[in-house]
Amino acid sequence: MVLVYSTDKGRIEPEKEHEQAQTFADGCVRIRRETAGRKGKGVITVAGLPLVGDELKKLAQVLKKKCGTGGSVKDGIIEIQGDKRDIIKTELEKLGYKVKLAGG
Repeated sequence: MVLVYSTDKGRIEPEKEHEQAQTFADGCVRIRRETAGRKGKGVITVAGLPLVGDELKKLAQVLKKKCGTGGSVKDGIIEIQGDKRDIIKTELEKLGYKVKLAGG
């Protein structure tokens, strides 16, 4: 039996299990350019990194500084504004990741 609600604290959130990184079966990191749902603005997404939480945010911060643009981390995917695929690819390869350019 799991406690869902308490009159002292209100709704009780279940403990989250440890996050797991979403990686691809071939072990490659995918870099893709997307514009769908972004009002025509181009965004580069980096998916398949074996990092979670703060490590992923630190890597995103490094990539944003190298590109000189903004970005964010959403659902384990790094989003970088603008079309900087070449810079991101070289940086990730320097860090030892196997990288594929995916999509258009």
